[in-house]
Amino acid sequence: MFLEVKNVVKSFQQEQVVKDLSFGLEAHKTLSILGKSGCGKTTMLKILGGLVKPDSGHILLNGNLIDEQSPSDRHIVYLYQEDLLFPHLTIFENIAFGLRLKKMPREEVNAKVENMVHSLELEGQETKMPHQLSGGQRQRVSFGRAIITNPSLLLLDEPFGSLDTGTRQRMQELFKKLAAEFRITSLFVTHDLKEAILMGDEIAYMRSGQLTVYPDKEGFIRDPATGVQDEIAFWGELLPGSSNPL
Repeated sequence: MFLEVKNVVKSFQQEQVVKDLSFGLEAHKTLSILGKSGCGKTTMLKILGGLVKPDSGHILLNGNLIDEQSPSDRHIVYLYQEDLLFPHLTIFENIAFGLRLKKMPREEVNAKVENMVHSLELEGQETKMPHQLSGGQRQRVSFGRAIITNPSLLLLDEPFGSLDTGTRQRMQELFKKLAAEFRITSLFVTHDLKEAILMGDEIAYMRSGQLTVYPDKEGFIRDPATGVQDEIAFWGELLPGSSNPL
């Protein structure tokens, strides 16, 4: 396994927020994690990213123990719902930022950014400032800035939660394309049932700090705890004869 999480526990005061977290993820795969607000999803991501220290347990990335590594040394990128772009930099410079920190030669930076702009379908937007873009375009730039540095692991915390339905669907399609093109390994956290099913190569459900990873999507769909059966029943009553409501 590329990512191995073993018996991680985290409490805040008397409340155990993450309970005996143990799972693995192969390289170049996306694990989508469904869960309601307050179930421990964000705390889990922050632990993996090094932003929150667990009370116990271990995390291995590509065979290396990263428990004591600082966030900057883990080569893990954490993307929030907010795009957090640099408002004073152009789209080109926002995407190039991580490469310039690495002091990469100018020609190589230009080539990589131009290729990323093409992959993000943002040709012609390079000289614009973030405030001149739509929410979906800004999120694309945020993805580009994260992916271009080739992180070992990408953590996505409700990345499309603030987007309208149409934009959200286009971003889902774009992410799947980018994940394949750049061989991304990622955890995709969402509270949207359909999105969880669509986005992951593997799928998990988090409830009250406990994570269940399913052997396949059929197992996830069959488990009454995930809410899929309730969703199917609802749409079945609303749309009689519909065999694939999701």
